[in-house]
Amino acid sequence: MKSWAVPKGPSFDPKIKRMAVHVEDHPMSYANFEGTIPPKQYGAGKVIVWDQGIWAPLGDPHQGYRDGNLKFELRGHKLHGKWALIRMKGQGEKQEPWLLIKERDAFVRSSATYSVVDELPDSVKSLAHKPTPSAGLAPGAHSELPSTAKPAPLPASLAPQLATLVTGAPIDPEAWLYEIKFDGYRMLTRIDASDIRLFTRNGHDWSSKLQPLRRAIARLKLPPGWYDGEIVVTNDDGMPDFGALQQSFESGQTNDVVLYLFDLPYFNGHDLRRVPLEARRRILAGVLAQTVSDKVRFSEVFQASPQSVLNSACKLGLEGVIAKRRDASYQSSRSTDWIKLKCSQRQEFVVAGYTSPQGARSGFGSLLLGVYDDTGSLQFAGHVGSGFTRSALDDIKKLLDGLERKSSPFAANPKIEGRPHWVEPTSAAEVSFSGWTRNGRIRHGVFRGMRTDKEASTIVRETAVQLKPSEPAPNAHKAPAHASSTRLRVTNPDRVIDASSGITKIELVNYYRLIGGLMMGHLNGRPVSLVRAPTGVGGELFFQKHTQTDKLPGIRQLDPALHIGHPAMIEVASQQGLLSAAQWNVIEFHTRNTGTKSFAHPDRMVFDLDPGEGVDWVQVQEAAQLVQSFLDQLSLPSFLKTSGGKGLHVVVPLRKVHGWDTVKDFSHAIVRHMAKTIPQRFVAKSGPTNRIGKIFIDYLRNGLGSTTVCAWS
Repeated sequence: MKSWAVPKGPSFDPKIKRMAVHVEDHPMSYANFEGTIPPKQYGAGKVIVWDQGIWAPLGDPHQGYRDGNLKFELRGHKLHGKWALIRMKGQGEKQEPWLLIKERDAFVRSSATYSVVDELPDSVKSLAHKPTPSAGLAPGAHSELPSTAKPAPLPASLAPQLATLVTGAPIDPEAWLYEIKFDGYRMLTRIDASDIRLFTRNGHDWSSKLQPLRRAIARLKLPPGWYDGEIVVTNDDGMPDFGALQQSFESGQTNDVVLYLFDLPYFNGHDLRRVPLEARRRILAGVLAQTVSDKVRFSEVFQASPQSVLNSACKLGLEGVIAKRRDASYQSSRSTDWIKLKCSQRQEFVVAGYTSPQGARSGFGSLLLGVYDDTGSLQFAGHVGSGFTRSALDDIKKLLDGLERKSSPFAANPKIEGRPHWVEPTSAAEVSFSGWTRNGRIRHGVFRGMRTDKEASTIVRETAVQLKPSEPAPNAHKAPAHASSTRLRVTNPDRVIDASSGITKIELVNYYRLIGGLMMGHLNGRPVSLVRAPTGVGGELFFQKHTQTDKLPGIRQLDPALHIGHPAMIEVASQQGLLSAAQWNVIEFHTRNTGTKSFAHPDRMVFDLDPGEGVDWVQVQEAAQLVQSFLDQLSLPSFLKTSGGKGLHVVVPLRKVHGWDTVKDFSHAIVRHMAKTIPQRFVAKSGPTNRIGKIFIDYLRNGLGSTTVCAWS
């Protein structure tokens, strides 16, 4: 075995370059050795098999090795995706120093939030339910198929299994596999010797549109079968880009389309639909392990908690996560054996009309959207006017010009702002949005693309269901969304807590469930104050620094000795605490500038940029840059966060060595200096009359009892 020693272990962050020392070759038997090597022998100490799987070179590995630029793909239990070993030049060491670097793809993760070495330190042989990508079937190896695989001819058509949107992660996470939810088109591939065809989820044959992919599949010489997957086009960061996928079809240039395969319902003369999912995936992984292709890849699963996988997917800008029961059969329908956990609300809508453009805009103003109800009637669902490029406006307008009709296709004529133009409801658009109003309209819609792979007549409002451990609910679009977590009972979930936006209590709980992983980085080890709104944000608000926590799981009381003479402060100790608080009508979370081990010294300094009347957003942005530039002159690193209002916070982390008065006086000196140096931008005195057209820099948040709204609150 060619061998490199990586002292700090691999990192999924492309910015982190790990030293990899090229050491002597090892015998193949060393790959499976676990035990203790005696002292004074080479490699003395404990040895484990930390990961195992498939190593697939990208390009000519011999040339890459000679050039010192060896690129490859890993399909392991812990390591996934594309990597590179780069030889460092001119070092002169006896053992060649190289660098191990993660290439940008869908498996990239920030080192600030994830360390694979720390998260998965144990032997790969100890992992429960681990997949075995190297233990697949060779073509024609019928004897290794599970007993539930039945001999059957290859059907001419196949409807795919569909996932159900749910309100929260499974209550029994070990029973599920977790994959990325790719931002692309579902694609089923039928292979029968040289006859290779690609079908959309609705059974449309797109083989002629995907000739480069079809040729790539042919080169792999895969056994006959139905292969289920998703096609995507990735951007420069290796992330699936739905807009780029659409553009490739519009231009007829589909060379960059990649197929990720995740299931195998038929294989080599056998019906595998009754074979458990994990076994089907093992067979599929084994088949693909014998091939190497940049255009056909295996969709890996993640060995982590569902919330951790979802948080990572959201941070990377992905659409979400698909969870699938390990023991599930393959059903050509929608079921809760496959579920969707999304980063934001997003679905397809019927395009039923458009409004006239205004100003310099071309094409149209906004698309008028609809969904079909249980009776088959088309109901108005709002409009979308943002997210369009100039070319998209023109192209969609040309499409709609050929579909014009005189009357509204909606069951009830909606009230439309602007002049409506009606079209036949035969086209579909995908739209992301922040939520639904009480009367069934979407809020803050953003256009993502037209969906030519889906029939407009099948589009209904997608509503999340509460997932139960053993009672699936197949009618996903009819079930109520009354829980966001299987461990939390939400009372009055549909109560509107903000009349101006229509936000309900369950939407607030769901928001804190989704954002909790990010928030905990700002809440852990820090005293917190809770802003409660029992009657909604328009009613009386309660600011609570102290409370009993026995009925608030995930929130704990701090030692009263930290602040002698005062009741015990509280801390959000886990993500469950965010949900408990939201159920308790908490709207906002505010934190102190100190930790929970000692209140004696602050650990950060906050500058609150508070704009006065007549100050626009560009000026607020400029002000943040000016403050940061001055802090840089003082060698004080800082970071930016939103303030919860109309301003911004510039935050300086501090070592806990200075007292509260020192930090407060120092921050006051900075504010006075900024106001004196740039008086046309800043003022150091509060009051609305003092800051008309200017920005007040508030330093008073640096006192002992002051708090600052938490990031993401």
